[in-house]
Amino acid sequence: MRPIALLLAAAFVPACAWADDPVIQRVLVEGARTSQLGIADAASAGTVNQKELAMRTVYRPGELLEAAPGLIVSQHSGEGKANQFFLRGFNLDHGTDLATYLDDMPVNQRSHAHGQGWTDLNFLIPELTARLDYKKGPYSASEGDFASAGSASITYANRLARNVATISIGQDGYARTALAASKEIDDGVLTYALEALHNDGPYMHPDDYQKLNGVLRYSGGYANNGWSVTAMAYRGRWNATDQIPERAVAAGQLGRFDAIDATDGGAAKRFSLSGVWRRTGQDSASKVSAYVIRNQLDLWSDFTYFMNDPVNGDQFAQPDRRVTSGVNATHSWHVHRGGTSTSDITVGLEAQNDNIFNGLYRTAARKTLSVTRADHIVETSLGAFIENATRWNPWLRSTVGVRADDYRFRVRTGGVDGSDSLASPSANVVFGPWRRAEFYVNYGEGFHSNDARGTLAAPGLVRSRGMELGLRTEAIPTMQTALSLYRLDFDSELTYVGDEGTTEAGPPSRRIGIEFSNYYKPYKWLSVDFDAAYAHARSRGVAPGQDRIPEAIEGVAQLALTVSQVGPWEGALRLRYFGPRPLVEDDSVRSRASTTLNGRLGYRMSRDLRLELEGFNLANRRASAIDYYYASQLRGETAPREDVHFHPIEARSFRLTLVRNW
Repeated sequence: MRPIALLLAAAFVPACAWADDPVIQRVLVEGARTSQLGIADAASAGTVNQKELAMRTVYRPGELLEAAPGLIVSQHSGEGKANQFFLRGFNLDHGTDLATYLDDMPVNQRSHAHGQGWTDLNFLIPELTARLDYKKGPYSASEGDFASAGSASITYANRLARNVATISIGQDGYARTALAASKEIDDGVLTYALEALHNDGPYMHPDDYQKLNGVLRYSGGYANNGWSVTAMAYRGRWNATDQIPERAVAAGQLGRFDAIDATDGGAAKRFSLSGVWRRTGQDSASKVSAYVIRNQLDLWSDFTYFMNDPVNGDQFAQPDRRVTSGVNATHSWHVHRGGTSTSDITVGLEAQNDNIFNGLYRTAARKTLSVTRADHIVETSLGAFIENATRWNPWLRSTVGVRADDYRFRVRTGGVDGSDSLASPSANVVFGPWRRAEFYVNYGEGFHSNDARGTLAAPGLVRSRGMELGLRTEAIPTMQTALSLYRLDFDSELTYVGDEGTTEAGPPSRRIGIEFSNYYKPYKWLSVDFDAAYAHARSRGVAPGQDRIPEAIEGVAQLALTVSQVGPWEGALRLRYFGPRPLVEDDSVRSRASTTLNGRLGYRMSRDLRLELEGFNLANRRASAIDYYYASQLRGETAPREDVHFHPIEARSFRLTLVRNW
């Protein structure tokens, strides 16, 4: 689909929330960040509302997750590929140890062809997002697989405040159009959205990313006493400019935005059907959700060029087809203990099954040369938890819980049939508020699952242990500040390497870090965000001088200024610092830090019509989105050479959007 055709498609929406939700209504009217005093169990947990999310300048949908302080979302390939995530001293690859959900559906994909926990957020429609809830650390019994570094839960709106149509054009072949609306039908509300997008990017061989996306939801009742049924469909196709070696750019063989194998790329499809049911009474609350998701991916990559096959090149394919189904159920009792003491007791049950067909093929120009492996995997998990949240008096509350998980791994084509289980306790104590301040003490154990194909050589579940001290204060009027000091240990960083079809065993690890976030709204029309994080990540039990963890992020920071409702004008500037990282175990090779500036300017021409201009990498910095260090061999070279391989951030570009409401 070409850009002109895309502009004729439809559907999109800045979303509102449920009509009966007083918190959401207050947020939309006032535009202030939701206070977490008396709500959150940790200083590192929070909620970002729809208005704040709508003011963010995002190059790709996954960057909405950067609203969680300390989280970096990057890309090392074509736009349709899952993003690269960095948080709390981790290179989370494409999602391992960052549990991500959309309306209770898991986004992470287990035993994926390309990487464990694959998290493709390209089907996300930002304007439909009512809020983002984030947690960091394994301190909640309700969080299971992949949640050790953190979790992000995205909620779509059931009802849109106003219907919306948008049309966008930009540099580098960017075009997008969308239409979304809500309509009352019988006793419920039908909400629908359609999106079409095309983007080439600044690359010598254009991404030619083509996306079609749709959401259809019918809901009844209210936020806490209602139900919804949702169907989603997404299709994307793209070319990919994967990372390239620095030596080729330095020698003038390649430009920064050039590709070595122009046939790299991929195609993805996602279809889902899900439902949520809620009932809330005076002393109890119940919630049940169920889903069926069909994911399909064809991915072609080439990272070593002519090192393994000097004739045909080293391109490989990683097809993945799966059906994921599951059900989650929770029930809570509210208990009055007398006086000011109250408790909420919650029990939950989670079941998930993945029926997977994936493989690893040697290819040339997307044509299969040989099959390295082809697998049929059935992975089933059952998790149960109980959690007790007690407010002992006006200044002391606690949350304690325990979670039990049982996994069954079966690789039908490889004869691997195994299981693993573990229990994960957690405890949180909150002191305050005193003078609008709270203190937090957190401890918890969590885990991530390993690829089923590697469970003969590694445990199926790898335990993590985390602890944290935190402070949150709103003592200064209109300012919210949070500070946390944490430690996170993993028994082993065992991972399945999808690019090679092998399992690598890593040593135990420890990460110690500090995080600071601050939100200040001195005037109704101005808000200031600043957050910074530093992590010290080391392997344990290794030779002296070999304890660095490659790609472990050390320091990140963001500073943002947002201006709203200044006559017809509004705007935002966001400065992002992405710190240096060790690329090898002895720290002899490091990536360089990068600082980028994005911004947006909006003008309301009438009550129903506004124009927005977004700018990316406004300083036009020549920086890397990602750096790796490994061996590769270019055509004409006689032997492999170790080198830094990088993917550049996009050059300065602008997008213009016309938005109409009715």
